[in-house]
Amino acid sequence: MGMNRRKMIYVLSAIMVLAVLYSGWRLTSRSAYETAEYQVLRSDGAFEIREYPELELVITNSDFASQGNDGSFMRLFRYIEGANRSTQKVSMTTPVLMKPEQKQTPGQMGFVIPRKLSAKDIPEPLNEEVKIQKRRGGRFAVLQFSGRLNQESVRRAEQKLRDWAASIGVVCQSEVEYAGYDPPWTPGPLRRNEVLIRLN
Repeated sequence: MGMNRRKMIYVLSAIMVLAVLYSGWRLTSRSAYETAEYQVLRSDGAFEIREYPELELVITNSDFASQGNDGSFMRLFRYIEGANRSTQKVSMTTPVLMKPEQKQTPGQMGFVIPRKLSAKDIPEPLNEEVKIQKRRGGRFAVLQFSGRLNQESVRRAEQKLRDWAASIGVVCQSEVEYAGYDPPWTPGPLRRNEVLIRLN
C-alpha cells in the first residue's frame, strides 16, 4: 500500500511538473504574440500564395549562419525592450524575418512592428546598427515546414517552393526570405518555419 501511494505521488508530481512546463511554453510560444497579417490566395498543403500588406520592420544586419549569435537578435530585442529614443517598450511579434547575404548585400534580421503603432509613433533606435524599414506589400509564394531553421533546411525548402511555383505557372523573384515563429527552446517538430519568395 505504501509503495502504491509513493508511485501515485511520483506520477502526480510528474504530471504537475509537465503541466507547469507546458503552461510556460504556451505563454512564451508564438500563440502569445501578434502575427503579421496576410491573406491566403491559394493553398496546396504546406504551400501557399499569400498577399501581404506593407509592414514596418525594425532591422539589423545579420549573418544567417550564426543563428543570431552574431548579436543581431539581441540588438533587436534591446530595441523593443526600450533601447530607443522614447525608452518605449514595443511588443514582440511573429515572425522574425531573415534575409540571407546576397552578392554585396549583407544578410538581415527584422522584427515586425505591431499594427497599433503608426509610422509616426515608431520609436527611433539608439543603436546606429538598428534601423526602421518598410517591407513593401505584395504576393509571395510560401512553404511552411517544421524542424530547425538552418542553411540546409532553408536550401531544401526554397528548392521545393521554387519547383512548386513553377509547376503552377507563377514567376518567382530571386530574393528569398526566411521566417521563424518560435522561441529557441521550442522542440524541432513543433516549430513553424517558412520560406517566402516574392512573386513578379
